[in-house]
Amino acid sequence: MSVQTDSAAFTEALRRHAAILHKVARAYCPSRADRPDLIQEMTIALWKSYSRYDPSRTFSSWMYRIALNVAISFFRREGRHDWRFAELDEAAGVADAGAVDPRVATLLECIDELDPLDKALMLLQLDGYSQAEIADTVGITATNTATKLSRIRARLRIMMGEKTDGTR
Repeated sequence: MSVQTDSAAFTEALRRHAAILHKVARAYCPSRADRPDLIQEMTIALWKSYSRYDPSRTFSSWMYRIALNVAISFFRREGRHDWRFAELDEAAGVADAGAVDPRVATLLECIDELDPLDKALMLLQLDGYSQAEIADTVGITATNTATKLSRIRARLRIMMGEKTDGTR
């Protein structure tokens, strides 16, 4: 395949799955001013890795893996440890902040407090990926993924209870 053909295929696949980059950028970079830089870094990393993309795997899972790795590195490198989901409604895909169920907002606050890997696992699960797909995307075993997700859900239940004082 020529570089021009590779470039066209990459551009088309990137266009089809661009929402992944924006979703990851919103999750790890609530500052609108910094998002374009992060998206650009993710795009560059994707292009540099494209020659190693295995077409037998889904492009979106491969893209998620690279985007999450770049976002976590960006987060650590830029010293953004104090970032929060400043725009919970946007991260949840809700247009009007007033329309967010308070329980959803509380859950997103709790997810925001997770470490970067746990946050990535939840982001993928909330996006509808299976445990096997999540395992493949983040590079851990399916068993480890299931265990981690179970522990994360238990931790989120506790965190939710603490934030809501046990009220439902």
